[in-house]
Amino acid sequence: MSLWIWLLIACALAYAWKLVGYLVPAKLLEDPRMSRVAGTMTIGLLASLTVVNTVASGQSLAADARLGALAAAAIALALRAPFLLVVVLGAGTAAVLRMLGWN
Repeated sequence: MSLWIWLLIACALAYAWKLVGYLVPAKLLEDPRMSRVAGTMTIGLLASLTVVNTVASGQSLAADARLGALAAAAIALALRAPFLLVVVLGAGTAAVLRMLGWN
């Protein structure tokens, strides 16, 4: 099968999954446990995406300036810095590390 067929199948499945969401009873969605689970899953998915984008380079692991930038951003978040400052510190750290030769 060509790549386009697989892409169309994936689109159809994603759309079908979204339509199934409308069939979920409202009583289930109003449950406080469901809100906690949905919030926790969102945080977990974003955290895993961040880690994968930080330490992966294609099919291999990489320890480069992105790792230092993530560490600087994590420290800034732990110190309750504003989000814009966290982003600037992470980007600045990555720039400095790359300038020092840690690619």
